[in-house]
Formats: sequence, C-alpha cells, structure tokens
Amino acid sequence: MGTITINVGDEMEKIFREVVVKEKGIGKGKLGSAVEEALNLWVTERERRYITQRQLQLMEKGFRFGKYKFNREELHERK
Repeated sequence: MGTITINVGDEMEKIFREVVVKEKGIGKGKLGSAVEEALNLWVTERERRYITQRQLQLMEKGFRFGKYKFNREELHERK
C-alpha cells in the first residue's frame, strides 16, 4: 500500500470529511477509502477521455479499404 501526502484547501477538507462521515461513517480507514474512491473515479474519467479522443482522431483520419470496389450483390452472393 502506498502513501501519498497531499495539501488541499481548508474548506475542501472540511466538506470532504463531512461527506465521508455521512456516507461511510466514522472509523479507521474510512477517510483513506473515500480518497481512494475519488482517485479511482478521477483516473477512470481521464482514461475514458483519452480513449475517446484517440478514437475520434482515428475516425477523422479515415480508413483505407484498398482499390477494390464492390457492390451489395457481391458482398451477399449466394451459392
């Protein structure tokens, strides 16, 4: 388990602690659990954004299907 030391504004700390007590209660590890959950949500959102941007760039670039031209009948030819 890693240790991260962070500094946040007094108001944010107060609000965060109040929400943690309301959601998870008071006890050992509750604050750390809430911070881990918040970090997980933040990282997941950034990963989704990155994937979305990458896919949009690929779509804008387009796809090459080669020189072959085909029609519906050729694609669905029955034998």
